[in-house]
Amino acid sequence: MTARTAAVPTDALVEALANPTDEEIAPLDAWWRANNYLTVAQIYLGANPLLKRTLVSDDIKPRLLGHWGTSPGLSFIYAHATRLIGKTDQQMIYLAGPGHGGPALVAAGYLEGTYSEIYPDVSQDEGGLLRLCRQFSAPGGIPSHVSVPTPGSIHEGGELGYVLVHAFGAVMDNPDLIALAVVGDGEAETGPLEGSWKGVSFLNPARDGAVLPILHLNGAKIAGPTVLARKDPAEVRELLSGHGYEVIEVEGDDIPGMHHRFAAALTRAWVRIREIQQSARGGDWDGTRPDWPLIILRTPKGWTGPKEVDGQRTEGTWRSHQVPLSGVKGNQDHLDILETWLRSYRPEELFDENGGPSELVRRANVTGDLRMSASPHANGGLVTRDLEMPDFRQYAVDVPTPATVKLESTRTLGELMRDIYRDNDDRFRLFCPDETNSNRLGAVFEVSDRMFAETVYPEDVSLSRDGRVMEVLSEHNCHGWLEGYTLTGRHGLFATYEAFAMVSASQTIQHAKWLQEAEHLDWREPVPSLNILLTSTAWRNDHNGFSHQGPGLLQNVITTRGNIGRVYLPPDANSLLSVADHCFRSRSYVNVIVIDKQPQLQWMTIDEAVEHCTRGAGVWEWAGTDDGSADPDIVLACAGDVVTMETIAAAEILKKHMPHFRTRVVNVVDLMALPRRKDHPHGMDETLFNELFTDHVDVVFAFHGYPGAIHQLVHGRPDADRFRVRGFIEEGTTTTPFDMVVRNRVSRYHLVMDAINNARRTPPGASELKAWCQMQLDKHEAYVVEHLEDMPEVRDWSLGDGSV
Repeated sequence: MTARTAAVPTDALVEALANPTDEEIAPLDAWWRANNYLTVAQIYLGANPLLKRTLVSDDIKPRLLGHWGTSPGLSFIYAHATRLIGKTDQQMIYLAGPGHGGPALVAAGYLEGTYSEIYPDVSQDEGGLLRLCRQFSAPGGIPSHVSVPTPGSIHEGGELGYVLVHAFGAVMDNPDLIALAVVGDGEAETGPLEGSWKGVSFLNPARDGAVLPILHLNGAKIAGPTVLARKDPAEVRELLSGHGYEVIEVEGDDIPGMHHRFAAALTRAWVRIREIQQSARGGDWDGTRPDWPLIILRTPKGWTGPKEVDGQRTEGTWRSHQVPLSGVKGNQDHLDILETWLRSYRPEELFDENGGPSELVRRANVTGDLRMSASPHANGGLVTRDLEMPDFRQYAVDVPTPATVKLESTRTLGELMRDIYRDNDDRFRLFCPDETNSNRLGAVFEVSDRMFAETVYPEDVSLSRDGRVMEVLSEHNCHGWLEGYTLTGRHGLFATYEAFAMVSASQTIQHAKWLQEAEHLDWREPVPSLNILLTSTAWRNDHNGFSHQGPGLLQNVITTRGNIGRVYLPPDANSLLSVADHCFRSRSYVNVIVIDKQPQLQWMTIDEAVEHCTRGAGVWEWAGTDDGSADPDIVLACAGDVVTMETIAAAEILKKHMPHFRTRVVNVVDLMALPRRKDHPHGMDETLFNELFTDHVDVVFAFHGYPGAIHQLVHGRPDADRFRVRGFIEEGTTTTPFDMVVRNRVSRYHLVMDAINNARRTPPGASELKAWCQMQLDKHEAYVVEHLEDMPEVRDWSLGDGSV
């Protein structure tokens, strides 16, 4: 991989950046005033956007929605960042952490011209300006966050706590990019944000870009003060210094002075970033983690807004958080204050005779891709390059016959990823909470260390500043880094223990929502999919106990709207390879792959696995007694590795004890093949569904997750009530592997009894077989307590070994 060597700025450039002249300040300040004006106008105005006449009640929207308090600070920072870009050609994206800064960033894109290029009906004239105002936070319009329709955004901000992780992910393997991440002081109170400062411990300045955090302390959140704003500034400075930052502070509300002070602070931060990168890329870096710059900006909440409303202080308090004048319609005093507020920005200087930004305002802009609202990095599909993918078949496991080979399936995935790492050293990473080896993916360490910018000791293994495997014991960090990485055009995988995917589950859902909305925007190019591997699953976390036993993420992902969510349950190594290859090549999906890391029986050759995964589900004829000449007596279905083994064992028991009982065994690898085609694009058509499950025979379905998921997915299928689902029912403890399936009533013996109880006919010997199954369950219960392990006939079972 090559990176542009960053030159240390010249003294003349630094002087010009840090000390703007009055002539430079004039367009910058006009741009900021124009942004503030448009922010207020978006919140309040449904007519008369240029104040060509006195405001009247009918000019005001019927519902006032939006957030003013954080917006002037966001636009102030944006204006100064744009000035820096104009003087340096620095590639930069802007991530607005405060939850509801939407109007300020929409206004920024509009003033830069990007918004009108993407949405021509929101033109830079009076008519377009009116549409800009009317659409904001309104039916048929746009949300109040810095959301998917906002040009330049990769971070919505509404789910507080993730601005830094998205920023750090965006700059990994992106050497020329600075991600400017504004952290709101309300956001700074969240656990994920507090844990994400440590991103500097995982950046390599020779290979990665830089994150410039700006902690915007405006003093208040929705209804009260914020913690960091009320702390002694020295204490805050020590806190952030302790995280590894060089802290730069700017404070005030005197506008001319603030322009000069912030310009100097931003210059100092940018120069420090360039010095760090120049040193690392020039070979002078000794490997010590640099102290990256961070700016603390203290301004009043609702800066430049009404000082007082109804006799109560507003600017600088929580009262300015949302809509400071909530009673404008029908309250003439409030209407007068609003007009005075809007006119304080001197709109006659900001907009020309046609209603577009004036020449003074436009002078503050940069052009083309340097505009933060037009950065290709914030529309990652524009810069995405396909992975160089090896042929996954070369990693295939030799399976002479089903259930005769036993191995750890995820090791094969590790071998595949090892070679993807080797061939894609600038666009592929694994993100994992300190569990790469535990999850049997350690083959990647043959070609890459773990990345670590802190002290490395001689006894450390596979740990260096040059590594590109990302391990930090935080699901939030790993998930968020991958989101930022994929949204800016690179590929990867987040691997975690299944139960702890719920720690970051809301991030998964929010990312899916982002992709769902992006799908409706022609200008948003598809990005690499968010790939999640869940291993150390509920069924095999018998040693860790109940806290580690939970398949809840599946339930969340299958409820996502549209075609974004994909869930795969490969039952063996070869199907895992096929699924992984598909997921790594895919675009704009959330792909969840679930398979355990423990040794497991292998079922399919690589060719069989590819065919099976392509269809999404299929009949395993060798496992049942159904020859296709007539309907089966029961369909035994399964989705998930452990429950597949239990289903195959149940089918063998039925085959041995009741050979004339007709069973059909169906394995499902693509969970989204179960819904109707109109409900999900992966849904199988009626013909295939009936071919597998018939339209009237009862189905005993053994499922990896919560039983309700299958009922939800087959809703609307022929006689959906005939599906009898067994799955995880929150029964767990520290116990044996087989006791987990027994406790949740999805063991082979429970499945046999279910098959008999729900079959179309009761064959000879059914009562005796049910009694035998109950006897086996009783035997199991006594055996595990006495011997502390499973019965040999279960523990060592393989197909055709005679143990049933």
